[in-house]
Amino acid sequence: METLKIGLGTAAIGRPHYINIRNATTAAFDLKSFKKKAFQVLNAAYKKGIRYYDTAPGYGIAEQIVSEWIKTKNDSTIEIATKWGYVYTANFDLNADIHELKDHGVDQLIKQWEDSKILFPNLTTLQIHSATFESGVLENDAVLQKMAELKSIQNIHIGLSVSGDNQVEVLKRALEIKIDGQPLFEVFQVTYNILDQSLHSIIELIKKNKNRIVIKEALANGRILPNADYPHYYKLYSILEGLAKKHKVGVDAIALRFCIQSIDPFMVLSGASEVQHVKDNLKANTFELSQEDLDILYSFKVKPSKYWSERKQLQWN
Repeated sequence: METLKIGLGTAAIGRPHYINIRNATTAAFDLKSFKKKAFQVLNAAYKKGIRYYDTAPGYGIAEQIVSEWIKTKNDSTIEIATKWGYVYTANFDLNADIHELKDHGVDQLIKQWEDSKILFPNLTTLQIHSATFESGVLENDAVLQKMAELKSIQNIHIGLSVSGDNQVEVLKRALEIKIDGQPLFEVFQVTYNILDQSLHSIIELIKKNKNRIVIKEALANGRILPNADYPHYYKLYSILEGLAKKHKVGVDAIALRFCIQSIDPFMVLSGASEVQHVKDNLKANTFELSQEDLDILYSFKVKPSKYWSERKQLQWN
């Protein structure tokens, strides 16, 4: 089996709610217990060999938790990637109307960068959080110049994450951006899974310059897990359960394995919020899907417009 290509995304351990399908909970929020659980998940990931951790200021207190945790490891092989551009506003209120706000201005970049420096010496990557045409961030010369400056002075990777039914178009634009004749972006965090396979149309162009591809939302925010609310995916659920039984793993491992084999990315992010979920996710590194298996899973792709329209209906929980 190849080198471990699974990293840990920290959105679910940095704030007590995320856009996802999960079991509802009425338990009162307790910060001390929340941080303790986050450390348990991080330690479980580390013990299983994960060395790539993705975080962001928009993920509640994820950066603070990760910065405290890496001090307990003193391990230079740990890579931390962070992002800038979202401000967490819910303040741990599970019933908040607004959980985050986007700000892709240069002042926000400078402010959040100053906060993110607590992740050194393990901080290797700075990304625009959910770059879109609407925010104008890819046309903002002040932002692009500042990121190029940080890339040079701090010797870090510069990248961006993308979301939405036009993520391929955003990626194409990002690949065109050069500062002083050199491409600015070298890390591309992209939504890719059994349902949204649009990344395939641009994969070779991204890989051409040995850029890093990091896959997020490999489980489609939980939609690829059997759910009575999505009867149109019943055939997919049946196929996934059959593959899971065949390889003696969970459906989550099948989904992650699909991403690893079909894209060969730098990393696929696990969004685990429980220790057991980390262990289950990492079973993706214990088997291989056959070409026949892959071809069957390829057949379940949907149009990006349909995928993202459905995603927008998911609630914070």
